[in-house]
Amino acid sequence: MNLKLKRIKELMGYTLQVLKEEGPGPVLRRAAGFIKRRFFGKKARYLPKKQVLEAQRKEYAKGAPGPVISICVPLYNTPEPFLRQLLDSVLNQTSPGWELCLADASDEAHRPAVKKLVDAAAEKAGSRIRYKAIENKGISHNTNHAAALATGEYLALADHDDVLAPHAIYTVQKAIAETGAAFLYSDEALFTKKIEKPTVGHFKPDYAPDYLLCCNYICHLAVFRRSEFLAVGGERPECDGSQDHDLFLRLLERLEPGQICHIPQVLYYWRVHAASTSGGVAAKPYVAKAAKKAIADHLQRTGQQGEVKDGIFPSTYKVDWVIPGEPLVSILIPNKDHTDDLEKCLASIYAKTSWQRFEVIVIENNSTDPATFDYYEKAKERFANLQVVKFEGGFNFSAINNFGRKFAKGEYLLLLNNDVEIIDGQWLTEMLMQASRPGAAICGAMLYYPDDTIQHAGIITGLGGYAGHSHKYKKAGGSGYMFRLATVQNFSAVTAACLLVRSEVYDEMGGLDEGFTVAFNDVDFCLRVRDAGYRIIWTPYARLYHYESKSRGSDEKDKAKKERFAQEQKRLTDRFTRYGLTHDPYYNPSLTLDREDFSESADLRNLKDPQSAL
Repeated sequence: MNLKLKRIKELMGYTLQVLKEEGPGPVLRRAAGFIKRRFFGKKARYLPKKQVLEAQRKEYAKGAPGPVISICVPLYNTPEPFLRQLLDSVLNQTSPGWELCLADASDEAHRPAVKKLVDAAAEKAGSRIRYKAIENKGISHNTNHAAALATGEYLALADHDDVLAPHAIYTVQKAIAETGAAFLYSDEALFTKKIEKPTVGHFKPDYAPDYLLCCNYICHLAVFRRSEFLAVGGERPECDGSQDHDLFLRLLERLEPGQICHIPQVLYYWRVHAASTSGGVAAKPYVAKAAKKAIADHLQRTGQQGEVKDGIFPSTYKVDWVIPGEPLVSILIPNKDHTDDLEKCLASIYAKTSWQRFEVIVIENNSTDPATFDYYEKAKERFANLQVVKFEGGFNFSAINNFGRKFAKGEYLLLLNNDVEIIDGQWLTEMLMQASRPGAAICGAMLYYPDDTIQHAGIITGLGGYAGHSHKYKKAGGSGYMFRLATVQNFSAVTAACLLVRSEVYDEMGGLDEGFTVAFNDVDFCLRVRDAGYRIIWTPYARLYHYESKSRGSDEKDKAKKERFAQEQKRLTDRFTRYGLTHDPYYNPSLTLDREDFSESADLRNLKDPQSAL
């Protein structure tokens, strides 16, 4: 089927599902929201309503209940219009619980104009604005001087040419009061002239440590305890160009995940202009060198072994991890007839896989063609360390893999469909690099359709109401949303079409839940692993073709299969709740649940009313 037609059919099916489960109201609201966002709703779409901002000001007129946030800004020959916008954005905060710390390293000729604007702002804010002229010794040195002026319990970093959202300080203080977090970060948006006309939002996941190693997705607005900043010695001049990435790594390696809070609000507007990294690192070519040093130093401090390399795109990075020992990988492949598919799969594994320590267990399930069994005998002669085991029951993907696990000797299990084909020889090595890391348990791969569009790049729960594949149908070779197609990163789930898991974790979870006969067995398994405290990682560096659904056909026209699918949907929802499924920590509430393309949601009520996001 043409992929565009298939996508339209999927959307129609989802619409009918929402109509059945929630009624016509939600369907009409989503449609209206989409039309409004697409054609009419671009202006100020990330800003709270005026009445919300006014309510915040009235609340804090009695005094800010949260800790003082010291906004640290290094100045350097700042264009007057840019500095004026920054100062106005701070003065217009709905909470008065801030101080602005300005370290001015401008040239002597430029400094009087800067000082004039600062003095004018200080007339309105008094001692809450702290200014000091300093010698220019680089961004880290200048930022540290700004931080030295601070008296607040928390520091926030801002660039001299950017703008804070009016509710930034209020929202951060609320989050601190509710979570006690030591490190907080928000979403952000790019703009050129006015924040009421943003070009694009950067809607981030909750804390994702493996993603952070590959790119500084946190960026702005970052807020952290001043005591933690002082404890790590502030920013390091040797990492100028990637000084914030370096600082975040040093701060976060001291904290527990519960001390880190992502605020899904656009609290920072990042100006796009020729000299800014918001427009790309071409303006500052030393960024990559500094970032790789920051990551390498983080590995050394934390006792991790790996080599830091450039990533697929500028501003992205990759760590080639040292795999402890030479673990055996047991590859489990369920099969019923379809020997042409199986042959392509096996031949590519044995011809291309550079990691030599593996065994293959083909799990035979009710084949009817005598030629299939002839093929098995020949395959065992041709391919080393291959065995065929016979599962006697009816088709149950979970039960078949659980049965195959009994014969596996490896420290790792690789669940693999029979309708895949290996592309790169390093695929298994790349997956082992991730699954063997401390705290990690599962690694998934990049899967392409035969036409080089994406079938799987990680699973996001809540898409389509239950779960969907990241960037599905996108052309291969792109960077994706915020480099999420081009970086190793954290997900809540990955597909069992190619899933590497530690054998001990598989056993700890009791294997796949056999109540999920066909659908959602991988989602359920991964969510249970995630909730047990393990990380699930996806890598774009393990690439395979997936000839999806060749083996089992479609469930769309079979009434019994439809009923079974509905039962499995209910089983997933009963276990993880509707709220749990639609609030994936590695996704963002401002992104759509109707499509897999990371497009902006048609419903931005969580931005219009910040309290709804906390």
